[in-house]
Amino acid sequence: MQIAAATVDDADAISSVLIALRVVGNRTEPGDPDFARNRYITHPDHIVCLLARDNTGRAMGFQALKRASDGNDYGVPEGCGIIGTHIAPQAFRSGVGRTLFVRTRVAAAEAGLPDIYAPIGEDNAAGLAFYDSIGFRTVRHLDGRVHKRFLLAPA
Repeated sequence: MQIAAATVDDADAISSVLIALRVVGNRTEPGDPDFARNRYITHPDHIVCLLARDNTGRAMGFQALKRASDGNDYGVPEGCGIIGTHIAPQAFRSGVGRTLFVRTRVAAAEAGLPDIYAPIGEDNAAGLAFYDSIGFRTVRHLDGRVHKRFLLAPA
């Protein structure tokens, strides 16, 4: 597996993951390349977006991290991290998400984030289990999402 920080040239690869997730019913939001670029790669609050590819170059998934700004869409405290993990169906349960998080966690610490929030749809059992497995803990339920939190700094 190859992991690298996504660039604007990777918008099509990220889009392919989002579209595949939509096809299997795991996503309802847009997945076109412009959405991928604007939401995950060039977003003003962007810290890092890591893209995992298999040995043939096919996108296996990505993980995006941004800093929560005041009034963000998720209700995450300002200055904390917001993470999103998106794994292509053919790579489910293969360790891609866990491998990405090793690098994302380093980027979060380097950015000085105190913690990372993962707002996950309450009906996304696989996503909830994934975040539990890497050390996130549920802190609240809000607007159909379960908010999980990973502490980076001592309390």
